Amino acid sequence: MTVTIATAALVRDGRLLLAHRHPEREWYPDCWDLIGGHVEPGETPREAAIRECAEELGVAVLDPEPVMLPCDLPGLEMHHFLVTSWRGTPRNMAPDEHDGLKWFTADEIADLVLADPTARTPLQELASRA
Repeated sequence: MTVTIATAALVRDGRLLLAHRHPEREWYPDCWDLIGGHVEPGETPREAAIRECAEELGVAVLDPEPVMLPCDLPGLEMHHFLVTSWRGTPRNMAPDEHDGLKWFTADEIADLVLADPTARTPLQELASRA
């Protein structure tokens, strides 16, 4: 069975916002990842990314741009979006899912434990885009 996931890469001032997955999470605990989640029935991946940012960060995303990122996580169909414009200040609205949020430069991403390590270089490239 394949699960469809949408993520949002919020980038500002040469930094990428990542969430630290709570150590008690069943899937991919205690690592850094993009904001995102399941695409609900009847929802497009773009709509899901916008919804997830509202639910998990409390921000209103403006014009997310689809981007290709590798995914080496079995059973997942991933859809990624670059977000460079939003209303509101990102804050952790889902403390049961994430125990922290942090902005990272491309160099700082190099040393992180990521949910999908194959995405490291593309995430570094995204951080450098804006």
